[in-house]
Amino acid sequence: MVYEDEMGLLDLPMPRLTGRHQIDNAGVAIAGLRHAMRDGKSLNWGADAAVERGLRTVDWLGRLQHITHGPLIADAPNDSEIWLDGGHNSHGAAAISRAIADLDEKVDRPLYLICGMLKTKDAVGFLSAFKGLARHVVTMAIPGEAASLGAGALYDAARRAGLDAAPSEDLEDAMLQVGAWARAHPKEPPPRILICGSLYLAGKVLAENG
Repeated sequence: MVYEDEMGLLDLPMPRLTGRHQIDNAGVAIAGLRHAMRDGKSLNWGADAAVERGLRTVDWLGRLQHITHGPLIADAPNDSEIWLDGGHNSHGAAAISRAIADLDEKVDRPLYLICGMLKTKDAVGFLSAFKGLARHVVTMAIPGEAASLGAGALYDAARRAGLDAAPSEDLEDAMLQVGAWARAHPKEPPPRILICGSLYLAGKVLAENG
């Protein structure tokens, strides 16, 4: 990754975070840092090395986070990939879907969404970004959130977005449904599962998964 401004050029590693949109996010962060340095608000000693170190080590929970341990792995079909993202609007969904499509180009897997969203969000707009990419959507209410869409209402939104969908009672039931779909297609690779639609859902998943 190359960054250049009036202060000079930096030849940097790619961000550790998944998704090409994280390159843009990194550029904005670097621009802010260098602007502060230029205005004398921070020292520039070692700043370039710090930027490089930050890109190599950055971790952002709930943003295309690859889940590799915990009860979710045990509940998922064997050899599944599980990803978690708290994005909840159409712009976020577009970035997520591009990142998932990039993963699909490297390793082709059928994509299943497990989705929960708040009533204040545009569920149809969010889910439309996955049309033609997701095999199936399992909808759920976000546990303990009064403002959550019900699984049935979110199912209706998924259908309006042109996606095959089914409601579920909770995350465990959603994972069981994904497992049943995977068993119904035994000749396909293990699924790629994306849990998405809300930061509240992402927080609940991380808390339950340990």
